[in-house]
Amino acid sequence: MIVDERRTDMSNMPAKDVLKRVYGECEKSGERFAYLATRFKENFGDARVEFFTSPGRTEMIGNHTDHNGGKIVAASISLDTIGAAAPNHTGSIRVRSEGYDLIEVEIAAASSVEKKSGTRALIAGMIEAIKKFGYKIDGFDAYVTTEVIAAAGVSSSASFEMLICAMVNALFNENQIPLGDCARIGQYAENNFWMKSSGLMDQMACAAGGAILLDFSNDIKCEKIDASFDALGYDMVIVNTGKGHGDLSEEYSAVPGEMYQVAGALGVKRLCESTMEEFLSKIPEIVTVINNDRAIMRALHFYEENRRVEEAAKAIAGGDGKTVLKLLTQSGNSSWKWLQNCMSKSNESDQKVALALALTELYLEKIKDGCCRVHGGGFAGVILAVIPRDKTGDYVRYISGFVGEENVYPMQIRQTGAVSLGCEA
Repeated sequence: MIVDERRTDMSNMPAKDVLKRVYGECEKSGERFAYLATRFKENFGDARVEFFTSPGRTEMIGNHTDHNGGKIVAASISLDTIGAAAPNHTGSIRVRSEGYDLIEVEIAAASSVEKKSGTRALIAGMIEAIKKFGYKIDGFDAYVTTEVIAAAGVSSSASFEMLICAMVNALFNENQIPLGDCARIGQYAENNFWMKSSGLMDQMACAAGGAILLDFSNDIKCEKIDASFDALGYDMVIVNTGKGHGDLSEEYSAVPGEMYQVAGALGVKRLCESTMEEFLSKIPEIVTVINNDRAIMRALHFYEENRRVEEAAKAIAGGDGKTVLKLLTQSGNSSWKWLQNCMSKSNESDQKVALALALTELYLEKIKDGCCRVHGGGFAGVILAVIPRDKTGDYVRYISGFVGEENVYPMQIRQTGAVSLGCEA
């Protein structure tokens, strides 16, 4: 621990009006940041710290389409990762996450950090990307804590990446790093230091805030959508079914891999370069070429999901709640039946996602409203339920009887992305 001439300045705490704008209140959130300031001082000494927040994300519709040039409606959520940070002038980045040991990465030696070495590798990858992209970076200390569910499909890793990017942006780059480059910096770290073939959806949704329509057919296009389930009279409820994503790499890799197989049989690199009509006309010959019916089903999901995304974006922007619920239901059914990512073939008796969906469908049939779907990558992790606000408490009690109250998270779309709270004033 280095204690130097720096002094803690409590006047730098996030303003109440900023907290109200981001969180809808200032008491509970203010306590979180006061705790953060105390923990920073205990770990790094006195400093004039700056405070940061980065949300998790929800994928509303567009399940497993980005890798083949598809479209997605995603949004940031009210669960977030927060941090306090200050320059340390040591040439090293030092991060202490709540409940974990201190991680220190020397900026000059970041490229030599061992790959796949957890958060240390992730930070090193971001350092390398920031320098490659031509942005400034120097040493800083950070204390971080999070509400974002780990390994459950709400992008705890992307939330952390965009928090670190927000820190570098504010502390050293006068907040001039564009959102797209922040997302690419996080993606670079995951691709090259975590060795995970992630796209840009998670990072873009965490960085941008609110709801966004993403189109991956030509580089990446991002369009903000004015969306709020709260305005439609509904709450989102994330239900953690009890198993993380840690051992499912092969299942995830098979989804884009099989879609690429179909694309190759169509004579293109990605499915977005062909159409549903062309695909349907060639299914008999494609079946003989790849001999994989599941790949055919997954390609069908891709084309229909893209259609639904376009319709959902219009319905969301137009405040047409009934159409939004209908399309989310159709998307969830397609993920379950066509994409087939609601259970893992590696352990067919473990079907927690499918079971949580079945139990939720029984509840929705009873109240004749709302919808549910697998959330994120699937195979394990979480589901998303959209529940009428006057029934949210009842649903939480109902589903908590099966998964435990600690695994049920009512939330809303959050309009603020990954930012310095000082810059939000």
